[in-house]
Amino acid sequence: MQALRVDRLSDDLSGLTLADVPPPDRAPEEVLVRVRAASLNFPDLLMTRGGYQFKPEVPFTSGLEFAGEVIEADPASGFAPGDRVMGSNKTGAFAELACIPAGKLSLMPRGMDFPAAAALGATYATAFTGLVEQAQMQEGDWVLVHGASGGVGLAACDLTRALGARVIATTGSPAKAGRIAALARPEAVLVAEGRFRDRVAELTGGRLADIVFDPVGGDVFDESTRCVAFGGKLVVVGFTSGRIADIPTNVPLIKGFSILGLRAGEYARRFPERGRAIQSAIAKLAEEGRITPAIDRILPLARWREGFEAMARRELVGKVVFQPG
Repeated sequence: MQALRVDRLSDDLSGLTLADVPPPDRAPEEVLVRVRAASLNFPDLLMTRGGYQFKPEVPFTSGLEFAGEVIEADPASGFAPGDRVMGSNKTGAFAELACIPAGKLSLMPRGMDFPAAAALGATYATAFTGLVEQAQMQEGDWVLVHGASGGVGLAACDLTRALGARVIATTGSPAKAGRIAALARPEAVLVAEGRFRDRVAELTGGRLADIVFDPVGGDVFDESTRCVAFGGKLVVVGFTSGRIADIPTNVPLIKGFSILGLRAGEYARRFPERGRAIQSAIAKLAEEGRITPAIDRILPLARWREGFEAMARRELVGKVVFQPG
């Protein structure tokens, strides 16, 4: 079978190869899945460089998240051949076949196709865990979502609107503002540069943001400390800007806001019942048509480099989905 292998770590993708490898051997607790679609996430790119907190031993098959059909499973797994499933397992998704622990799989939402299902899980689980589980988002809240052109940012915008809160989206690229507005339908799209606090204050009638959702870090985080309301929450999701920000502790003290660190995967591992509840809530919203993953492009796996390079150049508005075979 074909699989996208990371043979060595590199900053320029030179360590990746689409190779013919033997099919995986299924362990009793695993399910063998024919991958029909697999979506690219920022951690996938970071892992090719050794820049993510999870550092798999090379060589490994890249790919965090996928959707497909069950080929083989033990009856005790709860799955049967032919089931349409989605799941994630840190690595192994960018291949024609994948062996996944049964606990990391779920049935696809009814009415959803493979590319949409592949783009749903990780980003919406991240958004739901940060906004609902940790920040306790309420109907009517003002939510400032940074990095709104990325998969996680668009999922956060989509989820915020679906649950009755109001979203202000930001981007570092003025050229993306129109596409973000069409996909995310926020109250406004701001360019996150310089002093954008006054614009947030204007949009919220002086209230500022009840929740700031920040996958960007750096200068955006610095200015976000001025945008969060008294008693609000600033959710640290990642550092796509490349700079991990510092903050004097007197700032959250004086403004009375909380800083929350978000690791959705670790949260689900530590609290598996909550992780399953989050996945169920997301599937229900998808089946009701209240949330829809945004996909920038669908590519055959043979064109993997195009997708990775577009992500590295920050060209995307939404997810890249690869189709093996």
